[in-house]
Amino acid sequence: MSPSGPQSDLGVILTLWSTLPFVGMLLSIAFFPLVAPKFWHHHFGKVSLFWAVAIAVPLLILYRSAALHEFIHIMLADYLPFIILLGALYTVSGGILIRGTLRGTPIVNTAMLTLGTVLASWMGTTGAAMLLIRPFLRANAGRKNRTFMVVFFIFLVANVGGSLTPLGDPPLFLGFLRGVPFFWTFQLFPHMIVAAGTLLALYFLTDRHFYKKEGNTSLQDLDVKEPLKIEGGYNVIFLAGIVGAVLMSGIVHWGEVSILGIHRSVQDVVRDGLLILIPLCSLIVTPRTLREDNAFTWFPIKEVAILFSGIFLTMMPCLKILQAGEEGALAFVITALKEPVHYFWLTGVLSAFLDNAPTYLTFLNSALGGLASGVPASQQIPLLIQDSPLYLVAISAGAVFFGALTYIGNAPNFMVRSIAEEAGTPMPSFFGYMLKYSVPILVPVFLLITLIFFL
Repeated sequence: MSPSGPQSDLGVILTLWSTLPFVGMLLSIAFFPLVAPKFWHHHFGKVSLFWAVAIAVPLLILYRSAALHEFIHIMLADYLPFIILLGALYTVSGGILIRGTLRGTPIVNTAMLTLGTVLASWMGTTGAAMLLIRPFLRANAGRKNRTFMVVFFIFLVANVGGSLTPLGDPPLFLGFLRGVPFFWTFQLFPHMIVAAGTLLALYFLTDRHFYKKEGNTSLQDLDVKEPLKIEGGYNVIFLAGIVGAVLMSGIVHWGEVSILGIHRSVQDVVRDGLLILIPLCSLIVTPRTLREDNAFTWFPIKEVAILFSGIFLTMMPCLKILQAGEEGALAFVITALKEPVHYFWLTGVLSAFLDNAPTYLTFLNSALGGLASGVPASQQIPLLIQDSPLYLVAISAGAVFFGALTYIGNAPNFMVRSIAEEAGTPMPSFFGYMLKYSVPILVPVFLLITLIFFL
């Protein structure tokens, strides 16, 4: 088969050199904001475009229609639904304003993080994060040490909390589409309790330490207390509509349609249309002054849209190589998968740097190939759940939990960071986040989960 043919398996052909633009994209996100912040703020779109061109041009020259097909596929079938959903949740949640005096004490902050963790499984990590991040920041506007608060918010609300239902995080939704029962993901409840409970306890102790150290002076001048109230509450109906549209696309089957040579399910196209219509309705009915009072701006979602377009394009070779399994350049990774603990860590680490949804599918298919080979596709998931459920638990937990390990591990991470910076909270760099917070805090938690559940 000619490498230029549309059905060529690029994953088998591509070498690890093709992943260098993705590495360059990650390093740009890591270092430019640190060493050239003004340049990055004004030109991050050009940097993203540079790396996208750096991978697209050579692959299109070498593999022509095969490469073009894959680039169109990842943008049309993966990136576009991804950014439409994020934009819908970001827009609608920005129309819900919590007014009133909310003091950022350790107890109040821990309660808000707990609430966000619970909500994340039912309205998605992005929905819960966008709903609560602004009131969380306002409650702590007078606190001196706020960076760690936002970091734990990312850990809990933007990631760990989304592990109980397919609505919580995209990889679990893909599992639902593949035949994993909707409520099966409650099998992750013990793992989530260990992770969330440990992180909430650690957060409370850390917050109490800084609260006492600050002497509470910044909160003592709140003499006039305004009762809490919610404005723009009708946007909750729009949020429910978003959740309903996503759930609908996983339940009904209306056939397929070809768009630019890419086969997409009709229900997915309808879902995307609804997810464009719903935020437009929210913009129309929500007063502009309410969004202004909520410190709502378009920059965070704009930044995510631009950067993740480059990430998705440069990530394509990495995903194709992984999907090639034992025939690809990362065969040594695939062949190393033997036990649930291997799936937990490999799925997790790769999900922290790649899109966790296709990474989840890659390792799910690997597990099905090894444990349910020779079985009709419709029976593979039920057989895996019946005979070897721990493998599916490990893949699911790894894909969701490890998203907190980097800023790009899950889309709301980036938006939360951007909103926090707009509100005046200093946030660490890409590697600063990992070295100071996520690795020293999360890796011991993941080791604890490994010891309890996977060994």
